[in-house]
Amino acid sequence: MRIRSCVAAAGAVAALVTAAPTASAAPTVRFLGQTTLPHAWQFEGTTVGGLSGVDRDPATGEYVLISDDRSYTNPARFYTADLRLDGSGVHDVRITGTHALRHPDGGTYSPPPADDGRTVDPEEIRVDPVTGDYWWSQEGERPKTEGPVVVQPSIQRAARDGAYVATLPLPRNYAYTADRGPRRNLALEAIAFSPDGALVTSVVEGPLLQDGDEPTAERGALTRLTVQTRDGAVVRQHAYPLEPLFAEPEPGPWGPDTGVPAILADPKVPGRYYALERSWVPGADYKVRLFQVDIAGATDVRGQDVLADDVRPVRKKQLADLHDFPLPVIDNVEGLTWGPRLPSGERTLLLVSDDNFAAEEFTRFIALALR
Repeated sequence: MRIRSCVAAAGAVAALVTAAPTASAAPTVRFLGQTTLPHAWQFEGTTVGGLSGVDRDPATGEYVLISDDRSYTNPARFYTADLRLDGSGVHDVRITGTHALRHPDGGTYSPPPADDGRTVDPEEIRVDPVTGDYWWSQEGERPKTEGPVVVQPSIQRAARDGAYVATLPLPRNYAYTADRGPRRNLALEAIAFSPDGALVTSVVEGPLLQDGDEPTAERGALTRLTVQTRDGAVVRQHAYPLEPLFAEPEPGPWGPDTGVPAILADPKVPGRYYALERSWVPGADYKVRLFQVDIAGATDVRGQDVLADDVRPVRKKQLADLHDFPLPVIDNVEGLTWGPRLPSGERTLLLVSDDNFAAEEFTRFIALALR
């Protein structure tokens, strides 16, 4: 298995490095349908909510969903679900199981403000194409003041019952330090496997402290996309251009929240991805857009502690704005995964929104088709 994994990784890296920019037309996106779950739905003694990541298990057709509950309501956890996704939308969503995510010592995680180093901020989950395990990302904890324990962001590997298996070594610039690394609550959400499972791609949700300010209504910002082997070796790192805010924020206690909550690898084109960008602007609510992303031709910034002025970022094409679809409201959409192919040959996408455990927000499943 180890030899086969090394060979697969070498082949995947070679395909990625030699990938050339393509001029192929971007796919068109059509809306299939949507459905919502009841607020505060109870399942096996837990409250179903905060669903911020989703993935489909290709071996079973079942879906796995991670809750971003930091153990406030119930221990940090994930759910499994069955649902039907077809040409008329998404139907018959049924939660089938739940498991707590486990600390390396076998226990569950502590809710903030516990200062024991055992807090996590779960955001994304992916099914390992090689082993069937679940890999999940979490943003850790960058305290607002000096003194409390710093919990580093991580990508962890869990067994299908939630038991801890391993942690993926991350690039050094993904670590929280006093003046370097991700901003608080803008660290690791988006992760994706290459189709063969040899490579893991991650995107920092917002710009690193050393790479400049967050987006404004006048200008965007640069964050970082990293490609690693499943053992942690960094293959490439690129600048990812975030969109400007879609509206000017109204004054108030809360600032805007914008970034990349999910990314998927194209099943056939090495170095091509599909990314969600989700923005919340005070006074203007949410905007969610889907982009096609290509890293071919982008500057490899692994050696740049601070991004250079002449860096060539990855290329993006906007494929869809959820405001263009007949949705009753645009939610806090954070999860994205491939669904089954339709009889027409179109690939489907399943999106899920995080209701923040708030009665005025929604746990919504949205089905799209790429053609």
